Amino acid sequence: MSTGISLALVFAVACVAAFLLTFVARAVGYRVGIVDKPRPGEVQKRPFPRTGGYAIYFAFVAAALVGAVLIPRSEQESWRLTGVLLGSVVILPLAIMDDRRRLAPIPQLLGQFTIASVPVAFGIVVDNIATPFWGVIPLPAWLVVPFTLLWIVGMINTINLVDVMDGLAAGVATIAALVLFARGVFDFGQYDIAILPLALAGCCLGFLPHNWNPAKIIMGSSGALLLGYALAVMSIMGGAKVATALLVLGVPIADVAWVIVRRLASGRSPMKGGDQRHLPQRLLLAGLSTRQIVLTFYLLCALFGLAAARFNALQKIYAFVAVALVMAIIMVILARTGRKA
Repeated sequence: MSTGISLALVFAVACVAAFLLTFVARAVGYRVGIVDKPRPGEVQKRPFPRTGGYAIYFAFVAAALVGAVLIPRSEQESWRLTGVLLGSVVILPLAIMDDRRRLAPIPQLLGQFTIASVPVAFGIVVDNIATPFWGVIPLPAWLVVPFTLLWIVGMINTINLVDVMDGLAAGVATIAALVLFARGVFDFGQYDIAILPLALAGCCLGFLPHNWNPAKIIMGSSGALLLGYALAVMSIMGGAKVATALLVLGVPIADVAWVIVRRLASGRSPMKGGDQRHLPQRLLLAGLSTRQIVLTFYLLCALFGLAAARFNALQKIYAFVAVALVMAIIMVILARTGRKA
């Protein structure tokens, strides 16, 4: 079987499995009472199940295993794939507890670091940083593990905190995963690694029809944890893709960083929502519709994703500056509307 057909099968399995399993996840969510109820300051206006992430999870694992069977890989990559999948298994107990009880920030962070430690134990680490002026700079040995743990946990929380609107997190993750897939295949020829972002993109696309505004189900903690975790480890595997992930997710990352700073400055927990400080929420207050906001985010992520795939290191620096300028312009426009977050 050709590599192209194998990749197509991985994508099809992920997409179809996620689409069908989401019907099951929705029914189970209502049956066991894992239902998200509207809270003050949130966009959501009616209750619905927060179990969509479990459909994404099982579809992702199924597609990844299909890819592992169809596409040959080295012993090292088989070992690292095992680490990725075992780390995803650790997501489940944390997600179930948070979906049912809404864990406090500290238990969430401890759980996230536990999840991140699994792929690190299997050798998935950031051990160097590519720069436009000084080439590749190796990280000191003592910094490799802490840096990698912080990267994975940071990405988990980026997706978790940006999941504030129907279709937003799943669509943004789809774009990021497709960019990582394209770089893995066309720039590095790493077909064995590229099955992972392809599987993730397929799962998100299969889930999106259920999550598109007006949503019938949301992904909940299981989905946000998995998407952030998967994007983080995929950006590490195969080398020099951390900058790619930073750029394609530049707007969501900048938004999350802004919200964290604002919450800390006001004495709030950075993990506690309900204050309408996120950019999508501010745009909603400014008069845009949910679909307009989500599509705008898709467009920005796609544009910066294209830049990440085509630009050299120095050009990416300019693109990062562009991200900052885009965010600054948007914030100025919102400030002039006279609306408060």
